[in-house]
Amino acid sequence: MTQNVKTKDLPALLEKMQAQLEALAERVTRLEAGLKTQPPAASAVAESPKPAAPSAPAKQEITEEEILAISAALGAYLGVRVHIRQVRLLSSSAWAQQGRVLIHAHIPYTH
Repeated sequence: MTQNVKTKDLPALLEKMQAQLEALAERVTRLEAGLKTQPPAASAVAESPKPAAPSAPAKQEITEEEILAISAALGAYLGVRVHIRQVRLLSSSAWAQQGRVLIHAHIPYTH
């Protein structure tokens, strides 16, 4: 969705965008400062995964950086400091099945 902007409105628009960028930069700085003082409980999830059963496929580890990125993204979205207690990787075949259905729906029937 692009909007036509008159040339005389550009300086005001640029100033508004600059102010928004500065506000976002301050918010990110505050969030990052808050993450540095985060309790070690969130990093314990990444450091001590439960052992998998021998017949089960190997589980992927979630690194501390990934947990911090998730926490920062949620904090930026929600506007509050977020404490992550648990992270689980869920898998579902629903997306793959729906993709196959769409592909097969577009293949012309030639018989």
